[in-house]
Amino acid sequence: MGVDYRQEFQNAFDVSRETMERLDHYAGLLEKWNPAINLVSKSTIATLWQRHFHDSAQIYQFQAGEARKWVDLGSGGGFPALVLAILALELNPDDDFTLVESDLRKVAFLQTVIRDLGLNAITIAERIEKVAPQNADILTARALSSLDKLLEFAEIHLCPQGVAVFPKGETYKKEIEDAVGQWKFELEETTSKTNPNGAILKIGGIKRV
Repeated sequence: MGVDYRQEFQNAFDVSRETMERLDHYAGLLEKWNPAINLVSKSTIATLWQRHFHDSAQIYQFQAGEARKWVDLGSGGGFPALVLAILALELNPDDDFTLVESDLRKVAFLQTVIRDLGLNAITIAERIEKVAPQNADILTARALSSLDKLLEFAEIHLCPQGVAVFPKGETYKKEIEDAVGQWKFELEETTSKTNPNGAILKIGGIKRV
């Protein structure tokens, strides 16, 4: 028998049956919509719970307790933002989420999930470069761009005391080296639970050099 990634997720995050049911509903919508609009790579549908749900949910450790405004850039199929918004319904229901996505078909999908699950989230159907400053407490982006470019977005969209949380793959150390020439920032690295060669970068105090 293969690994039961759904059970592994529930064990790792110890969430309620209701939260798991919401995630199941989200997974069902993803599988239904994906052939038409390519929300995630077809090859990862079979490992959705690990590759996308678990990978996204681990970011919630940076929530830090009080109500937060989360802003997610290039939300695509909703990772990490929709997973985080589902967790927040149980853990911190006053958290709110803004999902920035320019592809209108993907926005329609995101809005369907938000409506079906009653999530505390909105979408902005616009290119990131054209979005007004969002004053986020926590800014996220997954598989969107290089760290240098993400810091450019963060400078615009974070509130003064806010933090950016970016999951990164095997090249993250090189991305940090490249960014240091352009930016000053405070950095915490946490090894990814789904990719031991990757890391989640928590970044604050962002200023151009």
